[in-house]
Amino acid sequence: MEFLGDQGRDMLIVRDFLKNGNLFFIGPQTSIGNMYLGPFYYYLIAPALLLANFNPVGPAVFVALLSVATAYLIYFVSKKWFNPKTAYIAAFLYAISPVAIKYGDFSWNPNIMPFFALLFVYLMTEKRYLWASVAFIMCLNSHYLALLLLPLALIIWLKNSPQKYIKKTLLAILIFILSLVPQILFDLKHHGQNIKALIAFFSQRETTVNLKVYKSLPVIPELFNQINTSLLAGKNITFGIIISIILFLGLIYLLFKNRSEKFLYCLLWYFIGLVGLGLYKQHIYDHYFGFLFPVLFMLMAYFISKLPKFLAIPLFLSLTIFSFLQNPFRWAPNNQLLTTSRIDTLIIQKSADQNFNFALLAKQNYSAPYLYVFAQDNAKVVDTHQQITDQLFVVCEPFQIDCQPINNPDWGVASFGWSKIDWQTEINGIKIYRLVHNPSGTKQ
Repeated sequence: MEFLGDQGRDMLIVRDFLKNGNLFFIGPQTSIGNMYLGPFYYYLIAPALLLANFNPVGPAVFVALLSVATAYLIYFVSKKWFNPKTAYIAAFLYAISPVAIKYGDFSWNPNIMPFFALLFVYLMTEKRYLWASVAFIMCLNSHYLALLLLPLALIIWLKNSPQKYIKKTLLAILIFILSLVPQILFDLKHHGQNIKALIAFFSQRETTVNLKVYKSLPVIPELFNQINTSLLAGKNITFGIIISIILFLGLIYLLFKNRSEKFLYCLLWYFIGLVGLGLYKQHIYDHYFGFLFPVLFMLMAYFISKLPKFLAIPLFLSLTIFSFLQNPFRWAPNNQLLTTSRIDTLIIQKSADQNFNFALLAKQNYSAPYLYVFAQDNAKVVDTHQQITDQLFVVCEPFQIDCQPINNPDWGVASFGWSKIDWQTEINGIKIYRLVHNPSGTKQ
């Protein structure tokens, strides 16, 4: 499991809710735009953290179980929409995909998207709009890219003779609006912070999104290949190109040969997702594809199921081999939670039961994981904003940075004042320093 800044932040917030009853009205902050998601991911993982006695492994186990449930849901929907062979192939390929595994074994809001995205689309086709609304709420609380599911949902709704389901539709919309109440209350208290950020995101489009749909068309082939390479080809560039060509030709073949309603829905799902991602001007990371995870495996599996055996078997075996070659379980675990716990335990011992300040120097992490473990251990860590103590412990994760705690411009270190290194050690390549005041300012 991953246990970095986002996980530590989430655990601190949910722990505060469970122990002190502090409700949360917003969820995690988005990576750009200074926007916040809804709070329901936090409420979703809260029981898991409580059942695990506040061990962060609890929510990670919950997400892993949900990932397993996603494999079954892919099987269930594929069998109902297509055929049993498609169902088995799709579920199997999803279950062994390195990217699906990577985002299925730790607690993070985007990681629940594949399950709820497929559940939402399936429930829409079943005309179960009330439950579909709940599934979409969870999608949107996972990532704002869930909005790209709405055009497909509208198409399905229009195909479902909507005049027969006006009451259910209105109730579903009401449920969705009610789900926004916590965020509305947050905005009322904070002078419209979230809605202003959302408006700025779409209005100041130089570095965010392009609202001219046709502008995304030139980048669709590149995105198509990127997604296929990540999810199906074990990130092997050459094999990914081959798979993309095969899948593209296969989808064209199926489009002319079999125009079943569910196949067209899947095709639209993938195409609309590609167009939407093509409008985004920042780098596209793998977890952005979460809402497309299920449909890609279903489309590939359906194509394989229609091939003659002498073609289907080599293609299936090739996909399997390249996925296994990059299977995350081939490598040793990162032990991030264990390492964080060991470092915090050592710091507590070295603090001699006295108050201390804490700072982290890192390129791709922030202090929340360490602060969560400190909170669990009732450590006497004091926020530098509140009090400058006699000792500052600095943890430096020397990955991509140079560890220089003395005279470091980081606020958590600089605010401590003139200091010298009193003690230092290292755990799993991570450096730990204790700084004490040095009034003379002599460099140590």
